[in-house]
Amino acid sequence: MTDDAPHVLVVDDDKRLRELLRRYLSENGFRVTTAGNAVEAWAKLEGLAFDLIVLDVMMPGQNGLDFTESLRRKSQVPILMLTAMGESRDRIRGLERGADDYLPKPFEPREIVLRIQRILSRVPTQPALEPLTQVRLGAFVFDLRREELTRDGELIKLTESEARLLKVLASHAGEPLERRHLAAESDMSGSARTVDVQVTRLRRKIEPDPRIPRYLQTVRGKGYLLRPD
Repeated sequence: MTDDAPHVLVVDDDKRLRELLRRYLSENGFRVTTAGNAVEAWAKLEGLAFDLIVLDVMMPGQNGLDFTESLRRKSQVPILMLTAMGESRDRIRGLERGADDYLPKPFEPREIVLRIQRILSRVPTQPALEPLTQVRLGAFVFDLRREELTRDGELIKLTESEARLLKVLASHAGEPLERRHLAAESDMSGSARTVDVQVTRLRRKIEPDPRIPRYLQTVRGKGYLLRPD
């Protein structure tokens, strides 16, 4: 296998299927990296460039449909969705979110190779994800490099904790993050309640109505996510 062989990211919470796909695709000339869930996949995407993603729909945490929708804000890397759901409305939902093709389970291993080859033959190779530098939240713009929030060019004062938290959320825009993850990545001491307090303060600064958040949303049972414009 050469270094210029197509690099495929397989994302599936089924360990057995993940390993089977890794072995079979490798035997057919692909470089393969695997992830067991969306969190692992985001981490892989931050450091590696892929030519195609094989993505399971039904996963714990962020599912394949939401993952695809979030990824499409940053990249057009081709996505082949795998699912046990074979009904037409489920296929349509995947394609509407940005998937390039849809393969119901169970499938023949040879078919997935042919599907991948067909997608790669018609879709230009995508560059690695460009580092996100800014996010827009209505009239506000947050600069991730400077950790600065502005509105119509005017600087909005953020505390150090608020700025770090907003940077972590913006770096994973569209991705639900657990409170403990937010606390760790923001170097925030204290309990999950500390994150809740900082989120409340941020909402007062960026939301038109903090009681009905448009941008900094609560994801029940998971944590928070930032949904920029």
